[in-house]
Amino acid sequence: MRHFLTLKDFRKEEILEIINIAIDIKKDLRAGVYKKQLENQTLAMIFEKSSTRTRVSFETGMFQLGGHALFLSNRDIHLGRGEPISDTAKVISSMCDMVMIRTFEHSMIEEFAANSRVPVINGLTDSYHPVQLLADYLTMIEYGINEKAVVAYVGDGNNMTHSWMFLAAKMGFSLRIATPKGYEVDSAVLEEALEIAKLSGAKITVMNDPAEAIKDATIVTTDTWASMGQEDEKEKRIKAFKGYMIDNKKMNLATKNAKFLHCLPAYRGQEVSEEIMDTHSEIIFNEAENRLHAQKGLMVWLDKQRA
Repeated sequence: MRHFLTLKDFRKEEILEIINIAIDIKKDLRAGVYKKQLENQTLAMIFEKSSTRTRVSFETGMFQLGGHALFLSNRDIHLGRGEPISDTAKVISSMCDMVMIRTFEHSMIEEFAANSRVPVINGLTDSYHPVQLLADYLTMIEYGINEKAVVAYVGDGNNMTHSWMFLAAKMGFSLRIATPKGYEVDSAVLEEALEIAKLSGAKITVMNDPAEAIKDATIVTTDTWASMGQEDEKEKRIKAFKGYMIDNKKMNLATKNAKFLHCLPAYRGQEVSEEIMDTHSEIIFNEAENRLHAQKGLMVWLDKQRA
């Protein structure tokens, strides 16, 4: 049995297996074919952090695969309200076939997985967002961008940045990260990613200059400057991130046919301009839809590991 907590736990070949399943599932869906690969199975979805894309994609995906999804907010269960996480994990995993958790502390999902008898999927923690990166890599493949990619991430050194580092390290492409001073990536995560990158040939560099990161990049990406739980820091962050908005001037530094990715929600006029969102809307919203297909591929792959 396998859990999906971070990309660092997966080999390149395994990530590609998941992506290939997702590609087949998406192709079937386009043809109106629904294969009930998880028929009669139940996915418990635990949300301590709310989300549009995560809930819709997992719930819809499980339905299309022939299963059922249960939405459980922190108001619905005793998680963190007296009952130990280990007890909750044992109970839920005795009744459900798979668990997806979207929460704050990464240690919480690790403890849950350690006490679960079924696969646990990280739907997002403050440290990592690996399911989003599966969707992003699926999108890159669809647009013909592979190991030769040069990805520029401009913004906060957050869970998205950490997951990009592990994806690059595993798949072997170049990643440049530009963050304001004081908002850099976690040094321990960077060290881990750099060690993995030695095996794949990936080149991961960190800097503070957005222009340096974007120059000749094939993919430019960013994320909101103030994530959920950082609302009190919003005004402070807007000042700190001045000059980090992706606009036409910055995109013109990338290669001629460079693509822009955003995990959404996007705050136009802050991390990205209205013009860039409009110009790259096709790939951005295909990227959003790919959460559905990538996560279906992941759930089918995890189920196969138990067979």
